[in-house]
Amino acid sequence: MPLDAQIAGVLAQAKAMGGKPIHEQTVEQARAALAMLCTMGGRSTATIAGAEDRRIPGPGGEVPVRIYTPTGAGPFPALCFFHGGGFVLGDLKTHDGVCRELAAGAGCVVVAVDYRLAPEHAYPAAPDDCEAAVRWTAQNAAELNIDAARLAVGGESAGGNLSAVVAQRLRDRGGPALVGQMLVYPAVRLSGDPTASMLANAEGYFLEVKDMEWFMNHYFGDDMANAALVDASPGFAQNLSGLPPALVITAEFDPLDDDGQFYAAELRNAGVDTTLTRYEGAIHGFWNFFGILKLGRAAMDESIAWLRSRFGSA
Repeated sequence: MPLDAQIAGVLAQAKAMGGKPIHEQTVEQARAALAMLCTMGGRSTATIAGAEDRRIPGPGGEVPVRIYTPTGAGPFPALCFFHGGGFVLGDLKTHDGVCRELAAGAGCVVVAVDYRLAPEHAYPAAPDDCEAAVRWTAQNAAELNIDAARLAVGGESAGGNLSAVVAQRLRDRGGPALVGQMLVYPAVRLSGDPTASMLANAEGYFLEVKDMEWFMNHYFGDDMANAALVDASPGFAQNLSGLPPALVITAEFDPLDDDGQFYAAELRNAGVDTTLTRYEGAIHGFWNFFGILKLGRAAMDESIAWLRSRFGSA
C-alpha cells in the first residue's frame, strides 16, 4: 500500500520545518526533539483518578516511576510500561499521554518506568531497571490497589524490546507471572545483517537505519558484542515456550517491521498465543501519535482492547 496520506502530510511538514535526522543531532538535541513531537501527537484527554510520581528501589539506585490509577474501585489489573526512544531518549513526560490512554481505556494501573538511559548508563541498565520495577509492582500490589494475578508488561520500540526481555527473564527466574506482553513495533534483534524492511525503509520514514546505528552505539558503547546476547536481543532466544500471550504491532514503512513479524512467528511456533497486526501505510512511531493520526488511534484502540481481554481472562 502507499504511505498513509495523513502520515505523509506529517512527514512533509516535518521536512519543511528543517528537522534533522536523529543521527545528525546530539543526545540533548534528540531528547528535546522527541519531547516536542510527543507533546504534539500524544496528548490525552482521558479521565483517570490520578497520577503519582514515586521513586522505587533499583539495582543502580532509585528508579523514578509514575503510577496512573484509573477511575473505579479496584483492585485493578496492572501494566508496567517501558517507553521507547532507542534506549537513549524518552522519559515519564514524553509518554504521559500514552500511559493515560492505556490506564483509562484498559481500566488498569499503569506503572511507567523511567529506566536509566544510555549513553550515561549503557546496557544492561535499562532491562535491569525494568525487571526491578515489575518485581516491585508485584510485591506492592496491595498498597497500589492492584490484583497481582493480572500483571502485564508493554512498550513500544525500545520499550517493546525491554518488554520481551523482561518477559523472558521472569519466565526463567520464577516469576512473577505475566498475563500478557504488549509489543509495539519492537526491536528484537539488535545485531546481525540488515533485514529486508531495514533496507526498504532505510531513510525518509521518521526512524532511519542510521538512527538505529546511532542508538546502538550509545546503548552498547565499547561492548557492541553484547548486542548479540539474548538478554539484549530477545529474538535470538532458542526457547520461547512458556512466555505470556503477546500482542505484536508493526508498521509497513518501518525498518523494524520484519523484527516484529519475525518475533510474532517465533512466538507462535513456540505455542504462545500471539496476535500480530501489521498496519499498512504506517511508519515507526505512529502508535504514539494516537492524538492526530487515525491509524495511531486505531492501533491504540486495538492495544486497549487486547489488554482488556488479557486482564479479563486472568
